[in-house]
Amino acid sequence: MMIVAVNTIRVKSGHVGEAAERFQNPKGVQHAPGFIRMELLTESLEEHDELKVCTTWENKEAFQGWVNSDAFKQAHAHSRPKPEGGPAEGQAAHGGQPKPGAGIMLGAKLSVHEVVFTYPDKP
Repeated sequence: MMIVAVNTIRVKSGHVGEAAERFQNPKGVQHAPGFIRMELLTESLEEHDELKVCTTWENKEAFQGWVNSDAFKQAHAHSRPKPEGGPAEGQAAHGGQPKPGAGIMLGAKLSVHEVVFTYPDKP
């Protein structure tokens, strides 16, 4: 059964556009077996802004295959804690410029949903 994985990312107010830049060029998900599409939704709330990264997959196994892949680990390396004494999140290792969106992410929550039906149904 087809699924949609939704990663809801909280972002500091006023920075949703900056954070959305990170998703302009997918980093491998588009080549993952079973991947159908990705959509990025944004919303400005009182306390913070939100990005919803919605990926559609042929089935849950395809999504799990992506999450457990080396390509996923490389694409999400910026969100992993750095070793003590290493560069801060989003900073380049040798004094380079910070990545777009660095330091504005507040947290994230993943939810996975089964697709019961779509309309219009495309072949």
